[in-house]
Amino acid sequence: MSQEMLITSLARKFGAYKNCEENGNTEWLNRHAETIVELVDKYLPHGSGFDRGTNLEFAASKPNRLVFYTEFHHMNDFGGYCGWSYHNVVVTPDLQSGFNLRVTGQDRRHIKEYIAETFYECLSQLVDEYERQAAYNLERMNEKAS
Repeated sequence: MSQEMLITSLARKFGAYKNCEENGNTEWLNRHAETIVELVDKYLPHGSGFDRGTNLEFAASKPNRLVFYTEFHHMNDFGGYCGWSYHNVVVTPDLQSGFNLRVTGQDRRHIKEYIAETFYECLSQLVDEYERQAAYNLERMNEKAS
């Protein structure tokens, strides 16, 4: 089974998405978009402060730059929620280290470093292309059978 880093898989799928968009292939455009959303929902931060999950910003992203949007729900020293901060995580390729991350938004309680570390870990994990494609195909077969 072939494995690759999540960021590589997302970048490949987004490149395919953009190709379909440019060529007017709406069937495969939608399939690639669904797969991207599935990967983001499954592997990128959600919960434990990232209470509203993470989304890929399709309009702001390019084949050589993926932009993710997330919000962080902060807690005070007494364990109570004390507000939100809003962030873009911009990922670009790097020939030496694989990819670079930049986190935008307010650095409330030094959260940007934590967000960068969390995203780096998530995007670096290996995913199995075959298993994801098999699950996708099974889901589509079940939909057609219904």
